[in-house]
Amino acid sequence: MATLPRRGASATIPVVPANLTAQYKDAELRFRQATDHEAKREALREMLALLPKHKGTEKLHADLKKRLAKLEEEGEHVARSAAHRADPAHVRREGAGQWVLFGPPNAGKSSLLAALTHAHPEIAEYPFTTRAPLPGMMPFEDVQVQLVDTPPVAPGHTEPYLPNLAQGADGAVVVLDPTAGDVEPAFAAVLEILSRGHVWPRGREAPPRASPLLVGRPVLVVATRRDLDEDGTFAALAREAVGPSLPFFSVSATRGDGLDALRPELFRALERIRVYTKEPGKKPDHGKPFVLPAGATVHALAELVHHDVAAHLKFARIWGRARFEGQQVDRHHVLADQDVVELHA
Repeated sequence: MATLPRRGASATIPVVPANLTAQYKDAELRFRQATDHEAKREALREMLALLPKHKGTEKLHADLKKRLAKLEEEGEHVARSAAHRADPAHVRREGAGQWVLFGPPNAGKSSLLAALTHAHPEIAEYPFTTRAPLPGMMPFEDVQVQLVDTPPVAPGHTEPYLPNLAQGADGAVVVLDPTAGDVEPAFAAVLEILSRGHVWPRGREAPPRASPLLVGRPVLVVATRRDLDEDGTFAALAREAVGPSLPFFSVSATRGDGLDALRPELFRALERIRVYTKEPGKKPDHGKPFVLPAGATVHALAELVHHDVAAHLKFARIWGRARFEGQQVDRHHVLADQDVVELHA
């Protein structure tokens, strides 16, 4: 089989007689030109996603998977050797889900974080007050949702780790000051950060020739300074600038206007459900629900409780959205938000 030369014999990629797309060839070119592990891994992932699946590409597919596995192993080794250094692009996820706040300087991200959570970020009227990601936990009914404040997105000053932070989060909140004169370019700059992190607003049509690694995530837009916009004129102009396809909220972090509408959306848009468990003959435990993705089954809940329970699960009884209270269901039954489940193993 013919090969294309690379740097060293171990860097050759087999050539097969296949109708490879232009996107695949672009990804292969990026792989050849990449000088760091992450860029090479990203290009290989794209090549695997774009490679036509038929008998003529089986060997190439196996070779690409082998290369990717080797690069990931090397990347893990580098990560372990540098574990003592703080990674600003990684904020440990807590609670029902993680939202990252993005926005231009002085948009009010830190004030919003302080108003919704128990965090105490530094808040000032000068730009670039926030210098590193700062998490806080927002209480909502019987769960908590994590919000992460970030340094501002600004030309020439954007932190290089922000795309990775976006990629690792469950959703993004774009915080804008509608009284500023640069709402539209500020919004576009945040979308660029999300795109570099292979994140695109869920529900929006992806751009042409988008990377196959692009994932749809919930993106909300929050316009601050509602206390300075009593008639809603600035908020309406900001709404027009960002377009109608994204959820839009006008709030005042100082007075609390609009926060009661924002809180439930920050949970709902995560597409999570809360499930409570009970033992036979006892009352359900409403103190701390299990949080699962929407569409989760009884078996998925049993796995969270304990793998032995899941392995020996016979049936469950459901209170809540079932046809009748205490209905007996099997492990494949799809759960609903605030169901009460009694597992029988």
